[in-house]
Amino acid sequence: MKFLRYGEAGQEVPAMMGPDGVIRDLSAHTGDFSGEAVSIDNLTRLAALDLESLPVLPDDGRIGCALADVPNFLCVGLNYGRHAAEIGVEQPSEPVLFSKATSCLAGPNDDLYLPAGSTQTDWEIELGMVIGREASNVSVADAMSYVAGFCIVNDVSERDYQMNHGGQWMKGKSAPGFGPVGPWLVTPDDISDPQNLNLSLTVNGVVQQNSNTEDMIFSLAEIIAAMSRYMILRVGDIIATGTPEGVGLGQKPQRFLRSGDVMELHIQGLGQQRVTIC
Repeated sequence: MKFLRYGEAGQEVPAMMGPDGVIRDLSAHTGDFSGEAVSIDNLTRLAALDLESLPVLPDDGRIGCALADVPNFLCVGLNYGRHAAEIGVEQPSEPVLFSKATSCLAGPNDDLYLPAGSTQTDWEIELGMVIGREASNVSVADAMSYVAGFCIVNDVSERDYQMNHGGQWMKGKSAPGFGPVGPWLVTPDDISDPQNLNLSLTVNGVVQQNSNTEDMIFSLAEIIAAMSRYMILRVGDIIATGTPEGVGLGQKPQRFLRSGDVMELHIQGLGQQRVTIC
C-alpha cells in the first residue's frame, strides 16, 4: 500500500493511494503520519480499510513530505561499493553512521533554496526505511520485521560545510529543504526485494546516478541490526541507507547544484521526485 501526505505546506492530510492511483483522505481514521501513526500496527489497520468508502482527494494538489516529523533522521555513509571507489576511500568495515537535522524534511517536489554561501551543494539519491516498531539489539535475521515502509530520500549535502568546517558531517546535511522524502511511504508487501531496486537521479535531464541497491556494502537488515546496537530505534525514525556512485563530489571536474537546476529522482516501486533549485 502507498501512504502519503497531501495538501499545501502546513495543511497536509494523511492519505492513501490504491491500485487505481486515486488518492483518498485518511484524516478521519488516523493522525498525521509521524510517530505511532506510522507504526506497523497502524499502517496495517489503515490498509484494511474499504478504499471505496474513503473521500477522494483532487489529483492536482501538492504531495507533502511522506512524514510529518521524525524522532531521528539517521543516515549511512559510504554504503555503495562503486560510490566509495569514485571518491577514493576504502570500503568501511562497519556502517558509517551520521544524522541530519529533522528540520530539513521537505516534500518530494518542493523547491530547494540553496543555503547562504553555498558553493558545493550536491545530490544523493537514497532508499529510505521507516521504523515501524521499537528496535534495540535486534538480529540481522529479524531486522526487516521492524520496517514499516520504504521511500525515496535525497540526502542533499553542502560539501564545503560537510568537510571543511570541522566537526561532523551534520553541518553539511541539515539546511532547510535538504531532506526531500516521498512521494510515498510504501509498505514492504508492495516491494518484493528491496535489495534489488533500480534507483536513478538526473540533473537537467542528464543522468548522474544510475544504480541498484544490490551494490550496497551493508544490507538493509545489517544496517538496522548495527544501528540498534548503538541506540534504540524509535517508531517513525527514518533511515537513509546510502547513495550510489555519480554524486557531484566524485566527478571530474566536480559538478554542484546551481539556481535553476532541476533534479529528478526515481526508485523502482517508490515513485519519483522533481526538485527545482532556487
